[in-house]
Amino acid sequence: MTKYEYTLRFALPTASTDMDAVADTLYGSGCDDALVGIGRPGSVALDFTRAAPSAREAMMSAISDVTRALPGATLIEAAPDFVGITDVADIVGCTRQNIRQLMAFGSSRVPAPVCEGRPALWHLSAILKWLVAEKRYQVDAALLDLADTTMRVNLALCALQAEPELEDDLRALLA
Repeated sequence: MTKYEYTLRFALPTASTDMDAVADTLYGSGCDDALVGIGRPGSVALDFTRAAPSAREAMMSAISDVTRALPGATLIEAAPDFVGITDVADIVGCTRQNIRQLMAFGSSRVPAPVCEGRPALWHLSAILKWLVAEKRYQVDAALLDLADTTMRVNLALCALQAEPELEDDLRALLA
């Protein structure tokens, strides 16, 4: 079993919920391996350290525990997923300037950001896979599994909000 560390953010069905009761309910419903953040009205963030055979199993069991404990709670985001250059540098243990230089002078296979704002954001999974394949970085397999899982969970959350016809049209155009 591998221990996976990740964050799940949920919107609660009502902002006037007793947050102490929410924390107690989560603890009693299988989320005793999470640090519960209750500082923002109407939402809750849980920092999990959960042992499981895979990141997917760890995350799915946690999501199940939370939604069973808090009926009506809606998953907003799984992390780590969206990262900037500083985040990547911290994760792989090098300087921000090093990552920026690798991306600026790297091959044309540098992953495209999902947001080109200030700061630009990438899926952690894409950056880690690029660093391993193109730059020969050593990245922990559990971290790669976790990054890929959080990306897929977030993409699935977005897909749930898409119109089926639009999704089909885009698949036809981009496939």
